[in-house]
Amino acid sequence: MTGHDTKSREQLATHISQMAVQRGDFTLTSGKKATFYIDLRQVSLDHRVAPLIGDVMLELLDEFPEVEIVGGLTMGADPIASAMLHRAVVRGRALDACVVRKEPKDHGMGKQVEGPDVAGKKVVVVEDTSTTGGSPLKAAEALEKAGAEIVAVLVVVDRDTGAKQVIEQAGYPYRAALGLSDLGLA
Repeated sequence: MTGHDTKSREQLATHISQMAVQRGDFTLTSGKKATFYIDLRQVSLDHRVAPLIGDVMLELLDEFPEVEIVGGLTMGADPIASAMLHRAVVRGRALDACVVRKEPKDHGMGKQVEGPDVAGKKVVVVEDTSTTGGSPLKAAEALEKAGAEIVAVLVVVDRDTGAKQVIEQAGYPYRAALGLSDLGLA
């Protein structure tokens, strides 16, 4: 990583630690218990932090230059994909975003994947944070059903609770911008 990359990651880690980490007793989406909760919407929808998220995630995406679209399961992935799309424009890179609904719509065109057509496109699944890997895998399944080729899964924060192993076991490269140690939680 270059000095700028490291600085962006450090700034992002500081913002997340200060704004998004709540301490206490929590039950995660997975049903697992935790002594802290990382609410990344506190930062992913903040005007100061969203561009940093976009930049840091694009650095991870540089490993997969052929990717045309990023997206994942609504709602955690939406601001991440949007930040990446906007920061890519600043860099002169064409990158679209999509939104994957939890279930196909029961009206209109009945779509589960919204945005540009993903059929035949190389797509990276993004997520704010992953505990079990379930959300990114559900998104990947819907995207593949819509004809996308899933290249990788990228998350902002890896909770180090097995998501990486589950996603890699499913056949997808997994990259995280930050781990718990970056946030002083390990």
